[in-house]
Amino acid sequence: MPKRVLQGVVVSDKNDKTVVVRVERRFTDPLLKKTVRRTKKYHAHDEGNAAKTGDIVRIEECAPISRNKRWVLVQDQA
Repeated sequence: MPKRVLQGVVVSDKNDKTVVVRVERRFTDPLLKKTVRRTKKYHAHDEGNAAKTGDIVRIEECAPISRNKRWVLVQDQA
């Protein structure tokens, strides 16, 4: 089974080797037929402390690294 890859914006890089990434998903509400935006924040492992706040990055699922981290930074796009 392939690992999930998500794209989002870094909202915090204050922790060492960790970034917090905000991922937005859009879907149509089944009743109102209106596009709704929902966001979720993920803690991702950033080995080289490369990503900075505001960067658009890709994160990939991985084995648990710590209590909160189950994602790893794959690519820095900005």
